[in-house]
Amino acid sequence: MIIGAGPAGLTAAYELCERGVAATIVEKDTAVGGISRTSEYKGYLFDIGGHRFFTKVTLVEKMWRDVLGADFLSRPRLSRIYYDRKFFNYPLEPKNALFGLGVFEAMHCGLSYVWARLAPMRPEENFEAWVSNRFGRRLFKIFFESYTEKVWGISCKKISAEWAAQRIKGLSLLSVVKNALFAKKSDKSIKTLIHEFEYPRRGPGMMWEKTRDIVVEAGCDVVMECPVEAIEWEPGRVTAVRAGGRRFAGDQFVSSMAIRELIQLLEPAAPPALLDAAKYFQYRDFLTVALVVKQPDLFPDNWIYIHDPAVKVGRIQNYKNWSPEMVPDPANTCLGMEYFCFEGDGLWTMPDAELVDLARREVAELGLARAEDVVDGCVVRMPKAYPVYDETYKLGLAAIREFLETVPNLHLAGRNGMHRYNNQDHSMLTAMLAARNIMRQRTGEGPFYDLWQVNADHEYHEGGSAQGEEALKALESTQPRVPRAL
Repeated sequence: MIIGAGPAGLTAAYELCERGVAATIVEKDTAVGGISRTSEYKGYLFDIGGHRFFTKVTLVEKMWRDVLGADFLSRPRLSRIYYDRKFFNYPLEPKNALFGLGVFEAMHCGLSYVWARLAPMRPEENFEAWVSNRFGRRLFKIFFESYTEKVWGISCKKISAEWAAQRIKGLSLLSVVKNALFAKKSDKSIKTLIHEFEYPRRGPGMMWEKTRDIVVEAGCDVVMECPVEAIEWEPGRVTAVRAGGRRFAGDQFVSSMAIRELIQLLEPAAPPALLDAAKYFQYRDFLTVALVVKQPDLFPDNWIYIHDPAVKVGRIQNYKNWSPEMVPDPANTCLGMEYFCFEGDGLWTMPDAELVDLARREVAELGLARAEDVVDGCVVRMPKAYPVYDETYKLGLAAIREFLETVPNLHLAGRNGMHRYNNQDHSMLTAMLAARNIMRQRTGEGPFYDLWQVNADHEYHEGGSAQGEEALKALESTQPRVPRAL
């Protein structure tokens, strides 16, 4: 029995089917894929955020290729920062930044950097201080502050310096300039930016729709619009899931639903300490306003980071540049105006028509399209898109892990299932290993995988060959970093 038809849930089912075991999947939504779905509006296809298919995990890459085959496209990557009606390369390049900012602003930034070196901010415990001390406060305000606060809804003064140190490893303004002036063009030591990636020709949802079809053909039952109402359990095991007015019994259960909801839906009620721990899990929510623009070509980027505090939009996707098949009319362009919010706040509760009007005004204000060229639009909301790593979430994880030890037939996998801000390859790997743990419980054969240690310095094995410390470190290096609140 599997809760959720996103990348984790469908991967778990796929892995079990490979071993001759069929499962039932319940999904509360109308579409498979979770945050990796592809939505459609009048023939226009769009992601819930952009989803590059890039991994260093051979198991995951094999599944992608086995499922998608020739439906994979190789796409050029271009993503830039937009500030003050100018584009800046990402990562920042000194020459590009100099000409973009102008001589006087560049001099101002240089003096700000010198001052930061002479009188650094102390203590260096938050994101603002860490970045300002290495780039100068002026560059921090231009290229770091606005976007970070839009995404996470947290002041940069309240985000720990640890996140900056992870995300901007070894970089400072001086090191960036030295690299630009003296590094050889063939130098590939900086691996944070890939220039090409693979992408399904009709969006990431194509991967999960095909996976659904494969597991259904293998005997699985995928029940849509079937929200979980209760998770029945007794000491030692979970016994059934009630969802969509039905009861689904089973011997093994995989959950990719948000941990907070899982705890609150346990029946009988969770132990008091665990029920109290549900409050430790917080989430950042997300909505996309897809705009149909009557222009064939607006800008070459796949996506743009909007570093402008005057507008609420945080990032803009250009779906035609992900795949031409995302836009049915070549005379038009479809943009995804992405807003980061909290469920229930002013943006989240704004009527769709008002959100479309807001997006139309903001894309015109940014100078990226004319308001009169926006001919249509729609809104898609995605709750719990980003698990928040605040000061208490580790207490919640400790509580749920202690509970899981008492119910070994319940396995958590995926982004919200493990409260892990990850890419889909990590979600898929945890689901694959959960499925293998299930087979181990059934047959008594094979290794046990601690899913909470994926990306740590442990070895996992596939058919006798080590997935290995090096491979797991490579997986860790591709996962997005998450800010931690002070």
